[in-house]
Amino acid sequence: MPEITGLFPIPVMRVDATLDSLLASGLATHFSALAGVGNQGSAALSHTRLLHPGDSPLLVDAAQAISPRLSDFGLHLFGERLGWSIKEMWVNVLEPGGRQVMHNHANSFVSGVVYLTPVHPQACTVFIKSPGGTDFAFRNDHPGVTPGPYNAQKWVAPLPRPGDMVLFPSYLLHEVPPNPGERRITLAFNAIPAAVDSWGYKIAFTG
Repeated sequence: MPEITGLFPIPVMRVDATLDSLLASGLATHFSALAGVGNQGSAALSHTRLLHPGDSPLLVDAAQAISPRLSDFGLHLFGERLGWSIKEMWVNVLEPGGRQVMHNHANSFVSGVVYLTPVHPQACTVFIKSPGGTDFAFRNDHPGVTPGPYNAQKWVAPLPRPGDMVLFPSYLLHEVPPNPGERRITLAFNAIPAAVDSWGYKIAFTG
């Protein structure tokens, strides 16, 4: 029988109920009021400044819940359990009609989103295949094509509940389509390992 091998896949980890409902609600209420930084891509999207643990005990509780999962996810990226630190966190507030344009996250290895409020099914996070270097010069796109992991250009994350989290490599492009539902609030973050070692050539990172 023919055998298909998924060669060099990109991992995306979903962790249900990373934060309990009380913590998710508390973060949404506290930090949505502080989201005063505008976004160039959408007038209906705002952010907080980069947050620090001293800003609220709620952030400390969130980081404690997130950190063990970073070690789990890092095992898939680097082949061993490394020490990880969250280098920055911020809260996004997406109003009805707002969207988040395609982007990735620089100067980090793992990024994550924790959903603090319910999300409309049409405003789930969308991950996008890199446009460079891996595609044939010709593509086959029309209504009769069945998308799959080897030919799809986008992947829509499953509908989350408040407290759910997704982790992904920071280089992975992602976006949020126009939000037809209620206010959508998320806690986003970037993380780095303590160090990586390639046969004795070791680089340490600091947050």
